[in-house]
Amino acid sequence: MHTFQPYPTELLEMNPFTKIGSEWALVTAGDKNKANTMTISWGGLGVIWAKNVVYVFIRESRYTKEFMDRLEFFSVSFLGEEYRESLSYCGSHSGRDVNKFHMAGLTPAYKLGIPYPDESNLVLLCRKMAAVPITEEHFTDPHILEQFYGDRDMHTMYVGEIIEAMAR
Repeated sequence: MHTFQPYPTELLEMNPFTKIGSEWALVTAGDKNKANTMTISWGGLGVIWAKNVVYVFIRESRYTKEFMDRLEFFSVSFLGEEYRESLSYCGSHSGRDVNKFHMAGLTPAYKLGIPYPDESNLVLLCRKMAAVPITEEHFTDPHILEQFYGDRDMHTMYVGEIIEAMAR
């Protein structure tokens, strides 16, 4: 497998609607002792507070949220279509119960102490800048609340500065 190379964020040419919304990504948080990854299909990239950032949404019930809340760094990783089953597994099983990396056929790797799946083809290493709880009173459209939060398992939006991008 080819090794990762630094990749300037200014050179990223990807459609976030496709990459995140259709192809999905993995958000990973933790340390060398314990880490967890989960599939995301909500989020985006942009510029906030004069920084290149990624923003992701994680439900209160997700195990990865414990790592995101406790630690300063996380990664967002993109994998090829050949890992679609791994992405599906990571989106439907909890790391509380299993070693999700192992069960999904993924290998944990670390850069700057930040975990990510070694099988990725693009990794964004991020420093958490904000954790914003999404609450019922934030919605101006009640249909969104009912359609996506009928069980009231709300999201937190995490904004992370992209401190390094790596690609193969």
